[in-house]
Amino acid sequence: MKITLNKDQEVVKTVREGLIAKGGYCPCRVGKKPEFKCMCEEFRTQIADENFEGYCHCKLFYKEK
Repeated sequence: MKITLNKDQEVVKTVREGLIAKGGYCPCRVGKKPEFKCMCEEFRTQIADENFEGYCHCKLFYKEK
C-alpha cells in the first residue's frame, strides 16, 4: 500500500488552503465533525480495505494497492 498526494499541484494547493481555513477539517464537507478531520474517517476506512485503490473525498490523497 502506498498513499501519495494528488499529482495535480493545483488541487493540492486548493485543498491545503481549504484545510487551513477550516482548521484541518475537510474543506469539501459541511461542518466540523471529528470524522471530517483530515485524513477523514471515510478515507481511513477505505485504505484499510486492501482492494481499494483511489482518491480520498477531496482528492488530496491517493491510495495505490
